[in-house]
Amino acid sequence: MSVLADQFRPGTFVDAFRFMNDHFGLLAHKTLQHMELSGAALGIALLIALPLGVWLGHLHRGSFIAISASNLGRALPSLVLIAFGITILGIGFWNNTAALTILAVPPILTNAFFGVDGVDRDVVEAARGMGMTGRQVLLRVELPLAAPLVFAGIRIAAIFVIATATIAAVAGGGGLGEIIVNQASYRLAGVVAASLWVSFLAFAAAGVLALLRKSLTPGLPRAD
Repeated sequence: MSVLADQFRPGTFVDAFRFMNDHFGLLAHKTLQHMELSGAALGIALLIALPLGVWLGHLHRGSFIAISASNLGRALPSLVLIAFGITILGIGFWNNTAALTILAVPPILTNAFFGVDGVDRDVVEAARGMGMTGRQVLLRVELPLAAPLVFAGIRIAAIFVIATATIAAVAGGGGLGEIIVNQASYRLAGVVAASLWVSFLAFAAAGVLALLRKSLTPGLPRAD
């Protein structure tokens, strides 16, 4: 069967699940690569964007930075970032990590800023009136109240990074994208199977973050 003849049909999903069973080791290995790449990018983005967004929100300054970051995140094409990174970092893990980090920063930074900045000023003033320092107000009042929006930004970034990491295969990044972009070797069944695993990873990450948010901030409303 040629690649051109390997088209989607009603039994493709059955073939995809059969592929999962026959190539479970391959999918598991590529999934670990995918998680390593996505986790590294998200972790670096958190280290950069979360403290900056929280700090600017606490100071009620930097709305231009937050809005610009949000607009930049929507405007930057993932493939262009990866291609540009090849000229600096070459092909491989760190090129793709850098590109995905840049894509993950805007939603984390924007939500952290507006989450903290949007806390009711009367509540903050009441906390200060009780003798709390600026640090105590941030940690005990602003961050707990901003947590739903902050976690929403992290969840958006995580889903975005996991989905976009499939493109990393074109620049030697590994992961499930290597199966998705290589229909000639894995056929459509492999492409669909790997795509389903990427979707599962994204949903799993969103679920884990939702549970983490609930455990850290019980009783607070959702910010979906």
